[in-house]
Amino acid sequence: MAHAHHKTDSHTVDFQVDPVVLELGQRFVDAGHELSLVGGPVRDLFLGRASLDLDFTTDATPDQTIALIKKWADNFWEIGRAFGTIGMRKSGFQIEITTYRAEAYDPESRKPVVAFGTSLTDDLLRRDFTINAMALRLPSLELVDPFGGVRDLHSSVLATPGSPEDSFSDDPLRMMRAARFASQLGISVHPDVRVAMVGMAERITIISAERVRDELIKLICGAAPRTGVDLLVETGLAEFVLPEVSALRLESDEHHRHKDVYQHSLQVLEQAAGLETDADGAVPGPDFVLRFAALMHDVGKPATRRFEPGGAVSFRHHDMVGSKLTAKRMKALRFDNDTIKAVARLVELHMRFYGYGEAGWSDSAVRRYVTDAGPLLERLHRLTRSDVTTRNQRKAERLAFAYDDLEDRIAALRERESLEAVRPDLDGAQIMALLGLKPGPVVGRAYKFLLEERMEHGPLQAEEAEARLLAWWAQQPEAAPSPAEEPEPAAGVELSPTEESK
Repeated sequence: MAHAHHKTDSHTVDFQVDPVVLELGQRFVDAGHELSLVGGPVRDLFLGRASLDLDFTTDATPDQTIALIKKWADNFWEIGRAFGTIGMRKSGFQIEITTYRAEAYDPESRKPVVAFGTSLTDDLLRRDFTINAMALRLPSLELVDPFGGVRDLHSSVLATPGSPEDSFSDDPLRMMRAARFASQLGISVHPDVRVAMVGMAERITIISAERVRDELIKLICGAAPRTGVDLLVETGLAEFVLPEVSALRLESDEHHRHKDVYQHSLQVLEQAAGLETDADGAVPGPDFVLRFAALMHDVGKPATRRFEPGGAVSFRHHDMVGSKLTAKRMKALRFDNDTIKAVARLVELHMRFYGYGEAGWSDSAVRRYVTDAGPLLERLHRLTRSDVTTRNQRKAERLAFAYDDLEDRIAALRERESLEAVRPDLDGAQIMALLGLKPGPVVGRAYKFLLEERMEHGPLQAEEAEARLLAWWAQQPEAAPSPAEEPEPAAGVELSPTEESK
């Protein structure tokens, strides 16, 4: 490890740089070129974080870069060549080297018009924020910080190298990145940056949904997601990327007091993140599905709010409405189907627990809760516990106690029966043999009947299950008026998994 000491505004920073970095720098300098470590990896050095993804910038053209690294790198690729970027791997590091840019964007299409530059300072000027516009010259490890990135990092403020309007015109996604860095680094944005975000929020609509989605995921998974979401909402960006969250700021009128749904949702997000586990636990953090469900769990409230006689406020079916709104928004943001289904399902189920405390549940209700949650059960536990933000200590304790009790009930039922996959007591082949049926929709109906019985009564002995099935079958229009002779069990008939799980 090479060390370099830098004094910056009364802070001395001790950089530890991997020999790979210095070796690469030496190769470029020996060939008469400049090479600097730049952007995120330099910022991370100040934050004491190691980075396996290394970005470099150089005055060498892409062809000259390839000539210099071809034999040195473990492997390399030229996918970004048109934009001046050559990628490679070396000793476990993922490395990108980009030729200095003095690029301009076509403001309407967002297509970069690539112009290679000759100056490191010009290259740093076109980067998004000052904390990402610092470089370390190699191999000397001289810090190049023309726009005060170190100062802003120490002050925990996000500012732009040039004017924020120019920066956001170049790439409006940078407004989302501002909120993402606020979440990841827990820093505030410079007042000028905030003003530019407010004035230019609508420009985010020219950015592809996929790019917006990727920034949103990083924001939600950051160390301070509440800060990032709040910035999106306050600047008006959320109106275009997450309007359902902006809409949570319901106006309370003087006669109908109820808690602020928006602040409640931010608190639930924060509390849910606090219940994530380490890598070996049930819900390793950061968990996007849990966090996003926590943020979106009440988005059905604005559409379902009713003022009742006597001053009460109701939000009937806000869980179902919210689930649909969440799925629709995630689809628009081009999320994959599995993630959409998981988040929407959690939103749909988040109210299911209420009522457990008052009435207590039968075993069948507990079975349904576990079955309906399926693989999301551990997340649902955490979402439901997070959804308590009341300042009323006794109420909070009562709800926590009731949920402890529900988890105990689930554990006790698990001991007695396999709750992970509640299946009927007879499989498809046994049903067909008993009723003399061929594969088809009637078998599916019989299967569904037995599944209901299993839910309601728990595991049954085979004879009991058969008796109930025959009694059900006698009521069906397809059943023969006189009981047919019981057919021979079909030997070795296996139903395909898809048919069996209908």
